[in-house]
Amino acid sequence: MSRSGNKKPVGFATHITAGGIAGACEALVCQPLDTIKVRMQLSRSGRAPGTKPRGFLTTGAYIVRRETPLALYKGLGAVLSGIVPKMAIRFASFEAYKGWLADKETGKTSVGMIFIAGLGAGTTEAVAVVTPMEVVKIRLQAQQHSLADPMEAPRYRNAGHAVYTIIREEGFSALYRGVSLTALRQATNQGANFTAYQEIKKLAHKWQPELVDLPSYQHMVIGLISGAMGPFSNAPIDTIKTRLQKAPAIPGQSAFQRIFAIASDMWKMEGVRSFYKGITPRVLRVAPGQAIVFAVYERVSTIIENIKPRVQEDDGYAE
Repeated sequence: MSRSGNKKPVGFATHITAGGIAGACEALVCQPLDTIKVRMQLSRSGRAPGTKPRGFLTTGAYIVRRETPLALYKGLGAVLSGIVPKMAIRFASFEAYKGWLADKETGKTSVGMIFIAGLGAGTTEAVAVVTPMEVVKIRLQAQQHSLADPMEAPRYRNAGHAVYTIIREEGFSALYRGVSLTALRQATNQGANFTAYQEIKKLAHKWQPELVDLPSYQHMVIGLISGAMGPFSNAPIDTIKTRLQKAPAIPGQSAFQRIFAIASDMWKMEGVRSFYKGITPRVLRVAPGQAIVFAVYERVSTIIENIKPRVQEDDGYAE
């Protein structure tokens, strides 16, 4: 992502490197919140009359007490294996779509076109990487076995074993269960995320015209604000998607029928609040996660782009 209008867009290699490092940092910091979110979304607590769903802190404490603190990092292998292609595709596709949608005369992209570019980037990453990664991650996170008890064997030992087992027992298509909901969630996430990030960043540059590059703490604050917008707009989609990807397919039932059945059961048995289960850890995970991603991405891409001219000059390629 170019940092200002007078700079060239960064190269694809930079997207891969900076995006991958940023994504890995986000995953390592935020994975426990994601595990708590998934467990809350899968939880059936609160279905009985007079009972309440288990809250954010209670769910986290329950996991730690029953399964050890390491259980909060279940599914991390699946996340880390997909984070480099996911982030590379996100930033590279956004820049590509943004360029295609730019005004041919001025070269500038309007706010509406930036939102559409974000929608496209979210859809692209969902189909290419995010859906299979999340199916595997959710299956691993849903396993309520204790890591402290070697006799309590989990169904899936790790991300690779989970992929092998899912394909063997349910077919390759099972890795793409919930792809429509995942694409819808990622599209709305990145549409809101990139639009808010770019517009707030423009304001920050306008208020501080003396700065060529914004400091990292400002990138973090802007990322925090932009990252919080997606979860509030698509929480029901994410909850239904999580339950759909956790459960095996029912023969003869289409994807739409499964989605409708899950949503109807949630509405009847748990009420409208069930669609927002896990919203607290999701916001606490996504907003700081985006703060980390944008801050690290901007910093690493700046370092790489600054190194390039010196490397080319040393090699005799500078003009």
